[in-house]
Amino acid sequence: MSDKIKIQLEYPMNCSPKVLYNRLSTASGLAEWFADDVRVKGSLFTFIWEGSEQQAEKALQREDQFVRFNWLEEEDGFFEFRITKDDLTGDVSLIVIDSTDEDEQEESKGLWDSQISDLKHVLGC
Repeated sequence: MSDKIKIQLEYPMNCSPKVLYNRLSTASGLAEWFADDVRVKGSLFTFIWEGSEQQAEKALQREDQFVRFNWLEEEDGFFEFRITKDDLTGDVSLIVIDSTDEDEQEESKGLWDSQISDLKHVLGC
C-alpha cells in the first residue's frame, strides 16, 4: 500500500460563495453533483455511489469559506473544499484538497475534474 499524499486543485467558479458553500456542505447540495445520494445524521455523512456506501465525518467548517470531511474507513483520508474570493476582481475559486494514494494522483485529479464539471453544470456556471 502506498503512502497518502495531499493534492490541491483549483477551479474558477462563476457564482457567489454562499450558493457554492450550500452545494459543498449539505446533504442535498452534495447529492446534486458529488454522489448519487447523501444521507446525514449529525456530522456523519453517508455517500452512496451505484450501490456502494462510504462514510465521512464533517470535521471542520466555516460558513461560505470551507468544509472538511474525514473518511471513516481510511486512516488520514479526507477531502476539503475551500472557497476563495479575490478582493480586487471579485473572482471566486473553489480549491479542492484531497488525500490520495501516491500512485493514484492522476486518477484522483481526473475524478475531481469530472465532479467539478458536474458541479458547475448544476450551478449554471
